[in-house]
Amino acid sequence: MPEAQVRDITAAAVQRARHEDLPTPEAAAAARTVLSPLPGMRTGDALPSALIVAAAPDRMAVYNRRARKGLAEVCLPLSDGSGRYQRYIELVEQCRIELAEQGAEIQTAREIDLALYWRGG
Repeated sequence: MPEAQVRDITAAAVQRARHEDLPTPEAAAAARTVLSPLPGMRTGDALPSALIVAAAPDRMAVYNRRARKGLAEVCLPLSDGSGRYQRYIELVEQCRIELAEQGAEIQTAREIDLALYWRGG
């Protein structure tokens, strides 16, 4: 794939991930969709989510098997299939909001995904 095309795609993904007018899960889904034409980004969410987090580190979260296992361990199952990254971000946001309501000092989605990663050990 030509470098210019890669740059155009990644720039569009960054723009969507940072789109403050969209709720975070919708922005995550939009960024994930834009990345899908890139080599290695068509299936799976781990690598694309890492790129999306680089674009919006305080807003987005990395998806991986350990974080998914962490979700299951706190009784928040995540289904496979199309739109999984958006559903993952919805669950991360749910955790972030509930923890904030309980007075936890966790403030970002990235902090939640790291906690899930360690929980899913």
